[in-house]
Amino acid sequence: MAETQIEWTDATWNPVAGCTIMSAGCTNCYAMNMARRLEAMGVEKYKGLTRKSGRRTIWNGVVHEDRRSLEIPRKWKKPRKIFVNSMSDLFHPDVSGSFVADVWQVMSDTPRHHYQVLTKRPDRMAEMLRDICADPLRNVWLGTSVEGQDVVHRIDELRQVPARIRFISFEPLIDSVGKIDLTDIDWAIVGGESGRSARPIKEEWIDDIHDVCRQHGTAFFFKQWGTWGKDNKRRSKKMNGRSYRGQTWDEMPAEIQL
Repeated sequence: MAETQIEWTDATWNPVAGCTIMSAGCTNCYAMNMARRLEAMGVEKYKGLTRKSGRRTIWNGVVHEDRRSLEIPRKWKKPRKIFVNSMSDLFHPDVSGSFVADVWQVMSDTPRHHYQVLTKRPDRMAEMLRDICADPLRNVWLGTSVEGQDVVHRIDELRQVPARIRFISFEPLIDSVGKIDLTDIDWAIVGGESGRSARPIKEEWIDDIHDVCRQHGTAFFFKQWGTWGKDNKRRSKKMNGRSYRGQTWDEMPAEIQL
């Protein structure tokens, strides 16, 4: 719940902690190790959220709703782009509808901020928001993660969500997404995986997404190559950088006004 180095946002806000591995993109999720470290530091909300599986730390399916954190965005006077739940999924099945409604109320009450809500469960997002907020908030962007072709169906599910801005996070991009339709999708984030167990990204996978973005007028943001560079060689993500087609791509949805 602080400033962040994530390139496409300004701050993170985590009213929910804990999650469940859902698809291949979750395998090396940084939040699992981060939750373990925060528990070791004595941060109560992260207590009991992970377990060991061999040498790996993984989610155990426990989810905590943290009501004390709900007031944090109200205290931030300067407008920010805020990534909601970098350490969880607000639309996890164990997060109650009443708590999601309370999160939405905070976002409604703080229109100076732009909130970026990312889920791997856009079907539940669509179902819940029809009751909680059928009239979309202008300052809330709703997105889903698509790491490969086997979860492309999430894009269609996201289109059913009432939203002013819809976005896709193609990160970590670990497979081709094939032929996709980005109709009514305002923003695409693309990035390779980083870390010791990172899986490679291929430039042609990025090309496919970039070209579809150009066809649909979707803003394109290239976050990073990650551990595997354009030449398919392993380096630090800093050394591999963020340059794609000879430039840095930091496009944002046209409607943003900060």
